Amino acid sequence: MRRVAHELPWEAMVARTRMSLRRLSYWLAGLGLAAVVIAAVLGTGQDVGAILGIFTTRFLGIFIEAAPFLLLGTVVSGLIESFVTADDIARWMPRNPVLATLAGAFMGFAFPVCECGVVPVVRRLFTKGLPLSVGVTFLLAAPVMNPIVLASTFVAFGAGPVLVGRFVITAMVAVGVGLVFAFAGRPQEVLRPAALMPVAGGSTDVIPLYARAPRKPLVAGLRDALRMAGDEYFEMGRYLVTGSLLAAAMQTLVSQDVLLALGRGPVVSVLVQQALAFLLSVCSTVDAFLALAFVGSFTTGSILAFLTFGPMVDIKSMLMFLGVFQRRIVLYLILLPLLMTLLIGVWINLNISFV
Repeated sequence: MRRVAHELPWEAMVARTRMSLRRLSYWLAGLGLAAVVIAAVLGTGQDVGAILGIFTTRFLGIFIEAAPFLLLGTVVSGLIESFVTADDIARWMPRNPVLATLAGAFMGFAFPVCECGVVPVVRRLFTKGLPLSVGVTFLLAAPVMNPIVLASTFVAFGAGPVLVGRFVITAMVAVGVGLVFAFAGRPQEVLRPAALMPVAGGSTDVIPLYARAPRKPLVAGLRDALRMAGDEYFEMGRYLVTGSLLAAAMQTLVSQDVLLALGRGPVVSVLVQQALAFLLSVCSTVDAFLALAFVGSFTTGSILAFLTFGPMVDIKSMLMFLGVFQRRIVLYLILLPLLMTLLIGVWINLNISFV
């Protein structure tokens, strides 16, 4: 069922004004961030040109690493919109809410996307009727619980406690947070309105949530999927750019040597690794090789915290969450994984001895 969105002239003008103000806010945020970086550099007496060069290099490194995975996620999102119906979701999902949430932890093996690509996929699945608890579990688990990350972690650490611990802790935290959201109501109550009313292929026809639409022919479906992927890539890309700028600024301004010097305490080491994971915003497909460099300097519990919390929440994914969820929900999506991985990491440090 479709309805054509008719807008009065003043409503259209208000909508355009809001869009212009939103775009202006991103430019102002970028300029403000640049001003903070320059002021901080001038305050230290360091060479501005050299520091800005480091900032630019780090920004490009983060963005270039993440952009292809965001593209993959938007393509998968477009394919879901074109070829997956609400009836398909209802047929595939277990009716028991606990079993459905557990299934969400393993959906990454069907949709192997990282923390950048999973956001548009989850948003699209919500419009198809995916239960909220399942979507949140998938959102947090998929960046680790997929075959690509499984392979990279195995290459870096081998078949040992880090490999097993990374996947077990990720599943525990993701399912735990998902079950919390099982009591939060329907997606309409926690998602931004714009995330619930996708526009198909740039058309002016608005597709209501859980609309029953006929399955499209293959060629037409692929064409619409690519068109929607392009639209969504640029929509979500602004959050990726902002997050990459912020992550690069934090990496440039915050001395990692100070953080690394705190690596041995059972509690502080976990907090330091969580802070590093959040600030560095390394893609989950390659973060295992970075974590390998911390072995011997940091506790095993803290390394596991780095490998589990970082893929769930970092600066760029936090900004992308804001494009889908209401702000208070984003706060829960940050704090719950933070506290759970902190407690698990500290418990491992205090109770398990790795030889």
